[in-house]
Amino acid sequence: MNVIRYPGSKINLGLRVTERRSDGFHNLESLFVYVPDIADILEIAESKKLSLTLYGDYLDCKSEDNLVIRAYNLLAANYKIPPVEIHLYKKIPSGAGLGGGSSDGAMALIILNSMFDLRLTGEELAEYALKLGSDCPFFVYAQFDAISRNPRNIATGSIDGAYSGRAMLAGGRGEILSSVEIPQLEGRIIKIEIPPVHVSTAEAYRGVTPATPATPLIQLLKQPIEEWRNTIVNDFEEHIFEKYPIIEEQKKRMYEQGAIYASMSGSGSAVFGIF
Repeated sequence: MNVIRYPGSKINLGLRVTERRSDGFHNLESLFVYVPDIADILEIAESKKLSLTLYGDYLDCKSEDNLVIRAYNLLAANYKIPPVEIHLYKKIPSGAGLGGGSSDGAMALIILNSMFDLRLTGEELAEYALKLGSDCPFFVYAQFDAISRNPRNIATGSIDGAYSGRAMLAGGRGEILSSVEIPQLEGRIIKIEIPPVHVSTAEAYRGVTPATPATPLIQLLKQPIEEWRNTIVNDFEEHIFEKYPIIEEQKKRMYEQGAIYASMSGSGSAVFGIF
């Protein structure tokens, strides 16, 4: 038996770093928006031994550290599941703030749950996902829901896509999630450009001074979308733009092309525009 799925990406609509935690992580406030139209390709098949083969964009990562292998090991520690061979075609660039690795790990959990009839709920899978990374639970909820409604989980692989309708307000270090409806995004097109630079998450956080926002993000999101440009910000942009002017230039081009709102996603380097 083999299963093929298309782990999508996400953008951050607003990102405020609110405080540094005692465990070394940071608390944040952001809206995660699922973007299925930029996707990797993940195939998992039963095998005689556990293996991972990578294709597409280069990943500077040992196989045992890849989140799809870590996802398998998490489940194998609690369930008697056979070895699998995993084929991962990377189309979502790393270091772009689109959550590609997290999405792959979450999708691996979902596939293995289905293949071996583990009968774990979305909430239970999200608990496993949090052990992989702070934004992994979001991808479990977004993709578990997507596959439930469309088992084929087909994605186009383009860099332009319609708003998928799946968005969650994130708090804590990204694991405290609540579904929200953002009617201003209905019918909008999300365009993503990826400048040729890599921004590490650690580098992004080093340049931020945490602070509690004066107005909660959920309140700002209720404004007309035309107001977002002046009120919804990504705390990473200021210092990342100083180091990588090409990212700021891409954001400016989005507005020149007619975007209603544009921003860097996550810690960068991807820039998205809402049209």
